[in-house]
Amino acid sequence: METATYQIEAQLERRHWWFQGRRRILERLLAKLEPALPAGARALDVGCGTGANGPVLVARAGLAVGIDASPVPLGLGERTHTARLRGDATALPFPDASYDLVVALDVLEHLDDDAAGARELRRVLRPGAPAVIFVPALELLWGLQDDVSHHRRRYGKGQLEALVSGTGLRIERLTFFNSLLFAPILAARLLMRVVPARTVASENQIGGPLTNAVLEKIFGVEAPLLDRFDFPVGVSLACLARR
Repeated sequence: METATYQIEAQLERRHWWFQGRRRILERLLAKLEPALPAGARALDVGCGTGANGPVLVARAGLAVGIDASPVPLGLGERTHTARLRGDATALPFPDASYDLVVALDVLEHLDDDAAGARELRRVLRPGAPAVIFVPALELLWGLQDDVSHHRRRYGKGQLEALVSGTGLRIERLTFFNSLLFAPILAARLLMRVVPARTVASENQIGGPLTNAVLEKIFGVEAPLLDRFDFPVGVSLACLARR
């Protein structure tokens, strides 16, 4: 991503409605893992960015390593992981079967070779260990944020299923999320194709504190709902798989 985008995200990841809602969903997925993570588990956060998801992983696993391809986000934000380092998601600098949990939250869409990235997630997992993968869904939703974030693609459900299954990982859960806001987000992105937003560098800058609070409440409803059922459509996809 562009440096300006990282700087925006470093400021917003702790309070923006989308990041907060995504963390709630991650927290609940990890809390409901069966079997639960072992004591002293090691977690790997691939594409950790400015590190906002680190505390969630530390709380669940105890030891959490963050890795990102760019040195820019590693220098932003407070200490959030046990360690953070620079590395390539398609060639992770770790031995085989070295982690009890791997998360890749909105990472694969950045990679030229997403299959290589997915294979690396499996390689560093211990047998029986889980991987949590989030990606943006549906090419129909392509918008400004995809451009500034240098996304290569958005995923259909079948596309992500084939990618993950093709590594040898066994999928336990595959669902859309950010579903309650799907219609307004689609409408906004279609409108922005006709009338581009020329005054913002990122969609995360759109709206003020009141808008953020309202959207946080709406998105926040989804985490407990996802405990009970899958959503048929949404702005993002979540996959829980095991080696």
